[in-house]
Amino acid sequence: MLLHLVLALQLATVADLAGKAANPLVLPSGQVASVLVFTTTDCPISNRYAPDIHSLAARFASQGIAFTLVYPVAADTPAVIREHVRKFGYSIPVVRDPAQELVKHTGVKVTPEVAVIGAGGAVLYRGRIDDRYLEFGKDRPQPTERTLERALDAIVQGKAVPVRVTQAVGCFLQDLIK
Repeated sequence: MLLHLVLALQLATVADLAGKAANPLVLPSGQVASVLVFTTTDCPISNRYAPDIHSLAARFASQGIAFTLVYPVAADTPAVIREHVRKFGYSIPVVRDPAQELVKHTGVKVTPEVAVIGAGGAVLYRGRIDDRYLEFGKDRPQPTERTLERALDAIVQGKAVPVRVTQAVGCFLQDLIK
């Protein structure tokens, strides 16, 4: 486990849109956790969550939790991602993960899926944002369980995350990664 965390802190290919190396598994001083939001430019379910991501990022920013968009598909070029970020009004940091190092570290399988990262790169929560989607193609108008929000509330309060893993519904990464 310790070796896994040490390796996770030495990512080789994750970079921001300017090509500068980035490592969202390392928390800056004063930051309690980081939420990695795995997305792609063409997943309709991911795109529907843009307002929720904006809201959650704004709500938790002052509580020491930062959000980062992670684009794990190599075909999503910096230019395409910039347009996607502009179109959906994102103002949070963005990284590309074309070698899927963050995908492997966190265990995500679909977009959108989130991973909440704590000290040392530990995954505190992985899974859905909420339960709006019951299965691919079947959703409800409003979620009944806001799983990510509940996990972040627990972290801010210094408590254990009540449910550490949930099943996310979305676009399968194995189908998107060519």
